[in-house]
Amino acid sequence: MPDKTIIFRILQTIKPYRNRLILAMISMIIVAGLSALQAYMVKPLLDEIFFKKDRLMLNLLPLALMLLFLVKGVFYYGYSYFMERVGQGIILDLRKKLYDHIQNLPLSFFTKTPTGELISRIISDVTLMQGAVSSALVGTLKDLFQALGLLTVIFYQDWKLALMSLIFLPLASVPIYRFGKKFRELSFSGQRTTASIANILQETIQGNRIVKAFGMEEYESKRFSERAGKLFRITMKDVQLKSLNHPLMELLGGVGIALIMWYGGNQVLNGHSTPGTFFSFLTALIMIYEPIKNISKVNNPIQHGLAAATRVFSVLDIKPEIADKPGAVELPPVQKEIVFKDVHFSYDGVTEILKGINLTVTPGEVIALVGTSGGGKTTLANLIPRFLDVTRGNISIDGRDIREVTLKSLRSQVAMVTQQTILFNDTVRNNIAYGDLEKSEEELAAVARAAHALDFINELPEGFETIIGESGARLSGGQQQRISIARALAKDAPILILDEATSALDAESEREVQKALENLMKGRTTFIIAHRLSTIKKADRIIVIKDGLIAEEGTHDTLLAKNGVYHMLYTMQFVEQ
Repeated sequence: MPDKTIIFRILQTIKPYRNRLILAMISMIIVAGLSALQAYMVKPLLDEIFFKKDRLMLNLLPLALMLLFLVKGVFYYGYSYFMERVGQGIILDLRKKLYDHIQNLPLSFFTKTPTGELISRIISDVTLMQGAVSSALVGTLKDLFQALGLLTVIFYQDWKLALMSLIFLPLASVPIYRFGKKFRELSFSGQRTTASIANILQETIQGNRIVKAFGMEEYESKRFSERAGKLFRITMKDVQLKSLNHPLMELLGGVGIALIMWYGGNQVLNGHSTPGTFFSFLTALIMIYEPIKNISKVNNPIQHGLAAATRVFSVLDIKPEIADKPGAVELPPVQKEIVFKDVHFSYDGVTEILKGINLTVTPGEVIALVGTSGGGKTTLANLIPRFLDVTRGNISIDGRDIREVTLKSLRSQVAMVTQQTILFNDTVRNNIAYGDLEKSEEELAAVARAAHALDFINELPEGFETIIGESGARLSGGQQQRISIARALAKDAPILILDEATSALDAESEREVQKALENLMKGRTTFIIAHRLSTIKKADRIIVIKDGLIAEEGTHDTLLAKNGVYHMLYTMQFVEQ
């Protein structure tokens, strides 16, 4: 992405803050003007006081100088505060926008993008952008205005000498440009490595039990050490360039000032200039060197920030594959049937996972989806709330194509309980009432009782206010699943998807969870993705999916009698048990 495009997109986010920006710019211009006045006051100090011995000027000049510093300090505070407020506001907006955008991306995006990578974009990359925006807005603009004010003074004092001094400005721009390219390259490498480190941390901390069980602590330590070492080397190259940048700018500035001193001093000795004019010029020249040097210093964080912005905008530019169509309508409460008509689906556009599914599900019907692993059971269920979109064909609810209704109204009518229980590091209350945090005490107790969870919740140290830890780590597997069922009950949605909800539990926990599930399924259209076929004997209809097609359908007894695919799957499980 070209630099101009990146900068333009960052500047677009400034619009909401333009009033503060105008105030900051006015303050900045006043500060720059007062800095130039400081340099100019050297002339009357020398010419009027020390050479002409004007006592009145001696009494007035210190008072004027104090007033100047006071006014300058007030406006310096104003510009610094307002510019920092603008910079921090832009970063806050970008961080929120990035997070909101990621939340709206489809499941396929998350299967392809590591979690650590996304965390790095939101935290690390946006932090680097913060440095760039703050440096560019707060530092560079201030230094630019100050340099312009001081340039006015040196041209006013001696325009010929001023033209000579400007010869050194193009020389100063060469290292700024050269180092800038290298800083950008190192920043890209550093950010990629930081993301990979974040990914290793996320995987190994979350999967610490597996690391220990397989005795892979040394391997993971070595893997982390290699990535951390790579980041260290990249950082040290960056530090090396940054350390070289400063003395090089010092040397160029020193050579320039030395030559100007020699030439200007000769002008004074030859009577072509006064000492006051020359020293005022020299003071302004030394002062102008400081903002130019500062501009070279901010080159590093700006280049880091532009590299980070490229990565952030690359995520923001991903168009959500699944979104509301223009004119999408609200889906009324489900009353009639759900129809799958010639449904095809492919993840990559080449290999079809589902190949012409035709299925009609009546209200309150319990449908079990079974089949071998990879057959398309979970994919079919994920099409209902539009986590994925059909490649061909359509799914309709009460005669409405689900692509023609709003995602919010569709998903509000679907509840899920999955094999991998997703709970948050929050209270039991907030996990159960996740879809509606305003649930009353009575409502929460009722759904917890129906989920066979109330007894163990009351035994927790703080009951419903107990923090359950990351992914519910302070609860057993069965307790986690019952909290998940209570959450689905609290949502009270007419369509329910159970994705192998009991397959990871022991026999005792499964019995408790199965009772809770029976309460949850009452009066709801339910899709059960089942691995244990013994758990779906009571299903109204069993759909056997093989190679993306419906191979068989019927009740448990009728399918066993057919002696087909279902009979084979059931017999295999019975023998294994």
